[in-house]
Amino acid sequence: MPSADTRYTLRLCEDTLAAAARGALGALNRVLYVRRGSVTVASAGRETRLAEGEAWHGAHPCQILAGEAGGSVLRYELIPGATPLEKLAGGATNVLLTHAIDLDPRAEYVMRADRVDFELGGVALPHRHRGGGIRCLIAGALEVTVGEAPARKVAPGGAWFESGREPVLALASKDEPTSFVRVAILPREIRGRTSIMYVDPKDAERGRPRTYTVYVDEPIDIG
Repeated sequence: MPSADTRYTLRLCEDTLAAAARGALGALNRVLYVRRGSVTVASAGRETRLAEGEAWHGAHPCQILAGEAGGSVLRYELIPGATPLEKLAGGATNVLLTHAIDLDPRAEYVMRADRVDFELGGVALPHRHRGGGIRCLIAGALEVTVGEAPARKVAPGGAWFESGREPVLALASKDEPTSFVRVAILPREIRGRTSIMYVDPKDAERGRPRTYTVYVDEPIDIG
């Protein structure tokens, strides 16, 4: 079997842009999710306007123009080697999390971005995934237990990494709606299908008090 390679890193930044600020980013597999405000992304000869709660994926260099009220963007990037962080002009860039991710450079992958919305008091029973990714809480509160690590209480803006190998348990707030946005690198053969695997297969038959919004599920080249 081909062995995994740890030369790859998944990074999450939050770019906070002033009104009408413009910046440029080089070529990387990336997802942009607008947390607040709006932006227009120009890449490969196309322009895409993104409002709050919308996402974009691309691998080519891009330009980002903030709307009249500015914008706050979660920027997820898959980085081969030691690619330095790029900061956007006209705003501030805050690195929320950087984590190595094991990928086989001979394998085929998709980059998937989705949003998970919990009902009040919702529970994600112990489960794993078919690949690693970064989550960022955007609303509510979540208690997350990854593997043998102590339970962690996450507030909006908090980010965490799941390799997919360790079991995860997540408990949502009983008092307010809870949501997170995640980007994962998954085997291409499961494109369009769930990546979740429950520790107890019977849990797959129980009610799942959460909904999923998939923004991106695109094949990528990681060469």
